[in-house]
Amino acid sequence: MHRLLTGILLVGGVGLLILGVQATNAFMADVSRFFTSSPTDKGIWMILGGTVAALAGFTMTMQRARQR
Repeated sequence: MHRLLTGILLVGGVGLLILGVQATNAFMADVSRFFTSSPTDKGIWMILGGTVAALAGFTMTMQRARQR
């Protein structure tokens, strides 16, 4: 069960990071950035969520490896 949760966090986190970066580089994000001079909230939240999930999965992996 621990491996499954760790894998889901790692893969999901990396996936969210990729989607977040793509969302911030999308055409509509460029239009929004032109008028507001800030990136879209959706892209930022996806990047932040992906970073937290990936770090949590990585930390759990390292703790598991240290216990062995």
